[in-house]
Amino acid sequence: MSDVSAALGVRLYPDLVEPGGLAPALAQTATAHQLDVGQVTAPEQGRSRFTCAELTSKRGVVCVSLGAQARYFMIDLRVDGEVEARGDATDLLQVAQVADAWRAGTTLADLTARFPFMEQMKRHPVTQAG
Repeated sequence: MSDVSAALGVRLYPDLVEPGGLAPALAQTATAHQLDVGQVTAPEQGRSRFTCAELTSKRGVVCVSLGAQARYFMIDLRVDGEVEARGDATDLLQVAQVADAWRAGTTLADLTARFPFMEQMKRHPVTQAG
């Protein structure tokens, strides 16, 4: 069994094995559907090089990782290190569509309305003790 097969779990993610993991499969999906997800990168070492992907844009980073017990893609939209929205998609095309919409300037409200599996994270103001 190859490193990529062992890392991904062929039973859950057979479609990610041939391209070499999540990042290349996500890039291929975006290209096939003419979506602009920008540059897709993955960690260089360890199991996560097959199971994680990052799509960086001027607006922030879309971080994607794989579910371990069931097939789903965990998505975090991060701005300045803070998670602004997150969700779980069941299809790689949905992940590419979220990243494309985010890069295109879609607001968080519109993004979560368009992709009901995404949820805007609640912000709590920091209060100072006086």
